[in-house]
Amino acid sequence: MLLLILGLLIWSAAHLFKRVAPDRRAAMGDKGRGIVTLGIFAGLALMILGYRMADGAFFWGRHPAMVGINNLLMLFSVYLFAASGLKTAITARIRHPQLTAVKVWALAHILVNGDMPSLVLFGGLLAWAVAEVIVINKQTEWVRPQPPFARDREIKAIVGTVIVYAILSGAHYLLGYPAFG
Repeated sequence: MLLLILGLLIWSAAHLFKRVAPDRRAAMGDKGRGIVTLGIFAGLALMILGYRMADGAFFWGRHPAMVGINNLLMLFSVYLFAASGLKTAITARIRHPQLTAVKVWALAHILVNGDMPSLVLFGGLLAWAVAEVIVINKQTEWVRPQPPFARDREIKAIVGTVIVYAILSGAHYLLGYPAFG
């Protein structure tokens, strides 16, 4: 569990570094990007290794209703990522679509994974996303995107969501984590 927690801390620190210590990050220049990227990948690797190695208490198991809710939340999460990149209409309603996607993704996974390692991993990433939103909101004012929003972008976001969701579901099956069972 220690590797998992260490990975979460490194991931969070690397992502928050620019917001928490902007002068220090700016002083690093372009070299800082590489260091932050290395921190993000190191945190991710430690989270994966730590999660796969971790043991812990088991509080609840998968339930068909929760699996269905999880899948709907996951579709919405993937859509938010796509919408963010394509600047669809929802980006005028949700200030941080990618961080909201992480929060929805984490919540979806907590619903169907009631063991301690899952609660630490997904709960930790949920906490990071909440903290990130708070820090960003305190530092910057939101300039809400204005309509009109291109219909073709919305179609691309929906098609992309379905494709990426299918790939993620297939990857879960290959890794032994059935998305529909």
